[in-house]
Amino acid sequence: MYDYLLVGAGLFAGVFAHAAREKGKKCLVIEKRSHIGGNVYCEKLEGINIHKYGAHIFHTSNKSVWDYINRFADFNNYVNSPIANFKGELFNLPFNMNTFTKMWGLVTPDEVKAKIEAQKREITEEPSNLEEQAISLVGKDIYLKLIKGYTEKQWGRDCKDLPAFIIKRLPVRYTFDNNYFNDPYQGIPIGGYNPIIEKMFAGCDIVLETDFNENREEYLKKAKKIVYTGQLDDFFDFSLGKFEYRSLRFETERIESENYQGVAVMNYTDRETPYTRIIEHKHFEFGKQPVTYITREYSMEWQEGREPYYPVNDIRNQELLEKYKKLAQDYPNVIFGGRLAEYKYYDMDKTIEAALKLVETELGEEK
Repeated sequence: MYDYLLVGAGLFAGVFAHAAREKGKKCLVIEKRSHIGGNVYCEKLEGINIHKYGAHIFHTSNKSVWDYINRFADFNNYVNSPIANFKGELFNLPFNMNTFTKMWGLVTPDEVKAKIEAQKREITEEPSNLEEQAISLVGKDIYLKLIKGYTEKQWGRDCKDLPAFIIKRLPVRYTFDNNYFNDPYQGIPIGGYNPIIEKMFAGCDIVLETDFNENREEYLKKAKKIVYTGQLDDFFDFSLGKFEYRSLRFETERIESENYQGVAVMNYTDRETPYTRIIEHKHFEFGKQPVTYITREYSMEWQEGREPYYPVNDIRNQELLEKYKKLAQDYPNVIFGGRLAEYKYYDMDKTIEAALKLVETELGEEK
C-alpha cells in the first residue's frame, strides 16, 4: 500500500512528490505519456533542449517560489523579448517605445500617448466585443497589426465574435524596454527542465504510458490518498459533459543554420500565416551549435486525443466546473490539483505556489 498515488507527472505532482518523499512517504506515479515532466518536458537534440510542448520561460514575483525552484537547478539570465512579425514588418513586444517608434516614427512618450488617446476615442460606448475592447485600450493601428490576426488564430474565431472580457487590459509601456515580463525573477534552467523533474520524482515508483482512468477503481485501492492532476471531467467519465479547451499542434524542423530568426520567440500576428509563432529553442540557452531547431506552433480546437492546453473560461464551462467540484466532494481521499484537475490556466510559478500550499496543508509544513 502506497501513502500517495500521484496521477500525472507534471510540476504540481512533482513538487508534492518531492515533499512527500522527504517525509518518508511511499509514492506511486501513474503517467499517460511516455515521459515524466508534463508540459515542461524537453527533448535534447544535438545539444539543444527542445521545449516539446511550447516555450516555457520561468518567471515569478514570488521570491519563495524562485528560491524553491533554484534548489533543483541553476538558472541562466534569459530575458523574454519576443518579436511580432506582421507580414514581414517586425515589432518589439510587449508594446513599448520601440514598437511605437517603428509603427509611427514618433520618438517621445508624450507624442505616443497623444496618438493612442486619439485612436481610442473611436470607441464611444461600452465595448461589446474583443475588437472594441482592444481598440478602446490601445487604438486601431496596434489592434490591426499586432492583436487582431494573432487573437483570431488563437481562438479560432473573429474578434468581433469574442467577448470583451478576454482582453481586460493590454500592457503599454512608454519606455524602451523589451522585457516581456514585469517579474523580478526570470530565466531558463541551465540544462533544461528535465533534471528538475527527475530530482522531484526521485525515489517514486513510476508507471508510464498508463491511463489511470481506464483502471480507476483498482488504482484507488493502491494508496491511502490520491493526488489527481488529470482532467477533472475524465475522472468522472464525462458524466456531466466535457470541458472545452484550446489545443496546440507543433511542427519541429531541423535547419542547417546557426541562427534562423535571431530570437527565441517570434509571433506571427497576421491572419494569413497559419501558425501563431515560431520558437527557436537554442536561444533560450544562448546556444552556439552549428545547426538549429525551430517549432511552428498552431492553435486549434481541442478534440478527444489531443492535448488540452487552455481552458475556455466562459459561463457554460464555469457552471460545469462547479458541478464537478460537488461530485469531487464524494472522494475525500482524492486531492484534485493542477491546471487540468482545477480547469484553470496556471503559469509554472503559480503551479508551484499551489502545490506548496497543498504540501503545507497535507504534509504539515512547507518543504
